[in-house]
Amino acid sequence: MTFHIQQALRALILLTFTLFIFKLHVTGETAKFINPKYEGLSQSAAVIFLLLFIVQLTRIWSVKETHHPHCQHDHEEHTCDHHHHDHGDTPFTIKKLVSYSIIVFPLLTGFVLPAKILDASIADKKGGMAILTSQKQTTSGESSEQEEETQAKENTVHEENAEPNNLEQNVLTKEEYDQLTQNLSQSSAIVMDDKMFAAYYDEINMNIKAFKGKQIELKGFVYKEDGLNQNQAVLSRFLITHCVADSSIIGFLTEFPEALTVNEDTWIEAKGVLDIGSYNGTELPIIRITHWTQINEPKEPYLYPISVKIM
Repeated sequence: MTFHIQQALRALILLTFTLFIFKLHVTGETAKFINPKYEGLSQSAAVIFLLLFIVQLTRIWSVKETHHPHCQHDHEEHTCDHHHHDHGDTPFTIKKLVSYSIIVFPLLTGFVLPAKILDASIADKKGGMAILTSQKQTTSGESSEQEEETQAKENTVHEENAEPNNLEQNVLTKEEYDQLTQNLSQSSAIVMDDKMFAAYYDEINMNIKAFKGKQIELKGFVYKEDGLNQNQAVLSRFLITHCVADSSIIGFLTEFPEALTVNEDTWIEAKGVLDIGSYNGTELPIIRITHWTQINEPKEPYLYPISVKIM
């Protein structure tokens, strides 16, 4: 029997990937990396890694062969087919070391380093106020019909593809969604809960004048940048469509006297009045805060878009 060290190493890597994904699900940290609606796919990946690990176990030990399986004997002439496949018994080279290091590195960081929540520094790198003003210009430039069509393409799921365990809280029927947005325009006070935050945010940006003067309640982390007044800050959230790699910042420009003394990344819950403001010549919704309190970072700090289910 021959023991293949490299095959054993590959089995260990597959097992570690399985344990890592399992750990994320047990601790609930998957939401820090992906949209919860993809948890089923993530769990499937863990099962696949486990199956690959079991298959890989059969390759660690092998019976020593006396003749190369690809060699042939023809009278007195020996010929041998040379294949370049790596079966795990070739010498360990620098090239292999680099390859294994690339694979192992995310596992080491995943186990050793805690998951970092996206914060103001990431918002700044993504563009900050420049992104918020471009969002406003984009939504203002679309007709309601175009917006509905775009939203339907981006946020629609079919009933047969829905996964009730993972999607239920983020899926609405078309009728339910239309009713909620209609209630928004008719309500005197707007509560930006996590479920409807992104949808309400788009509605407000599309027609600021219709919501001017309405009371609004929301929570988010404080983000600041050059160009804002001393009494201004952006109350921000990160919207995750698929995973943190495609995250985008959304939020409202706010005004309140204590803005100068509130540090970035401080989470606050605020009440105020919607008004029309401007930044670099672009009209934006602005919240004139009347009351606010500092809060702890929520257990689930990210927002996810609503999916409209087609029956």
